[in-house]
Amino acid sequence: MSEQQSDLTATQVEAYLQQHPEFFNEHLHLLEHMSIPHPSGNAISLISKQLEIFRSRHHEMENQLTALIEIARDNDTSFNRMHKLTLALLDSTTLDEAVANLDIVLSEYFMTDFVAVRIIKQSPDSAIANLFIEPGSKDVEPFINELTSNQPKCGRPTLAQAKVLFGDSAFEVKSCAIIPMTFTELDGILAIGSREEGRFHYSMGNLFLNQMREIIGTRLITLLQQDCLRDVGKGREQEQKL
Repeated sequence: MSEQQSDLTATQVEAYLQQHPEFFNEHLHLLEHMSIPHPSGNAISLISKQLEIFRSRHHEMENQLTALIEIARDNDTSFNRMHKLTLALLDSTTLDEAVANLDIVLSEYFMTDFVAVRIIKQSPDSAIANLFIEPGSKDVEPFINELTSNQPKCGRPTLAQAKVLFGDSAFEVKSCAIIPMTFTELDGILAIGSREEGRFHYSMGNLFLNQMREIIGTRLITLLQQDCLRDVGKGREQEQKL
């Protein structure tokens, strides 16, 4: 029964095409998905070869378009994250607020498990433990290569680096991005870490990490300068009281 139905359907299709010889002129795209034998046997006609090339190029263009769409989506996500980061820093009026906001934004929008900021500067009074590292101290030594090259480094940190950056959580960090912040008015390190080994791979590009460094570094410089002005103002007030 099924064979009779198949023959009947094929017969109907054949009859329809005979009655409508212009059908494929109006539905040319259907030829891309059809396999049509040629009376020349194994020999390939020029039209068949052209059709084969057309199919190959069409699939290649589809793959390229899909890749471009994925790249555009990734870029949109990255730009949105950088926008959130910028707003969080601008909303910070003190150094302590900036570090706290960084921790929130990097954790929530950049999907990181650990965040560390270390400023290489003589340690003033700060509510944030371990925020400052004394220049020339042993805690600076593990980062000499990064600070010298002034380029972000992704991968698994050394144990010495992880201990300085992440303290008691050092052994939990399987991969991280160490981002040196070496500017005229600031020397420091920003690190974002993950419990996943492949989260920050050594082959990752540095475009957004460098942009992140510039945004964060610029804001930290401004807030450090404001802290210095406050300290100067407090000193003058004390002198006047004396």
